[in-house]
Amino acid sequence: MAARGKTAVHGEAAARGETTARGEAAARGEAAAHHHDPRRGKAAAHHHEPRVSWLLTLPVLALILVAPPALGSYSAAHTGTALTKPFGFPDLPDGDPLRLGVADYAGRAVYDDGRSLRGRQLKITGFVTLDRTGAPYLVRMGLNCCAADAQPVKIALTGNVPPVLSPDTWLEVTGRYTPRRTQDPVNDGPIPYLEVTGSRPVATPHDPYDETWNT
Repeated sequence: MAARGKTAVHGEAAARGETTARGEAAARGEAAAHHHDPRRGKAAAHHHEPRVSWLLTLPVLALILVAPPALGSYSAAHTGTALTKPFGFPDLPDGDPLRLGVADYAGRAVYDDGRSLRGRQLKITGFVTLDRTGAPYLVRMGLNCCAADAQPVKIALTGNVPPVLSPDTWLEVTGRYTPRRTQDPVNDGPIPYLEVTGSRPVATPHDPYDETWNT
């Protein structure tokens, strides 16, 4: 009887010790779960910051990598010609047809009275715009520094002009100088005519702007 009493006492003590150890271990685990390590918080914050910074650069990259479309016939029809007198008129190469830019032809026709153009077969490329009366013009947009400040230079077409022309169609026009001129209905600026002898539609050029008008 005494031996069984001692065994029971030892068993209860062992059980209480095991229960206490489990309770302490659980308490330590719970405390660890609620403990906030500031270093882990900073690491998580740094992990997310590069992602946020990268997302903020997307609008800037879009502006740099995605070029805006070139201004077209609507803008040209509602903006007066930007033709200005060139600083000079360099000699033109021999041979016909002579390929010229819209601004080069317009500048020579208006401010040099076509002296270097007479008797030459000319080839000029631009896009079509129509004024309020339906009169066709061959146009290139000129740049000062960027597309936002682009302004049109225009040539009025006469002669063998296609009966149907759609705005924004790019044409390669063959023709001759004529002293005939008109005024831009928007700003009364000078617009020379070109006597058209032939034309054909072409693809939009890789660089649709004409930067010769301000040289």
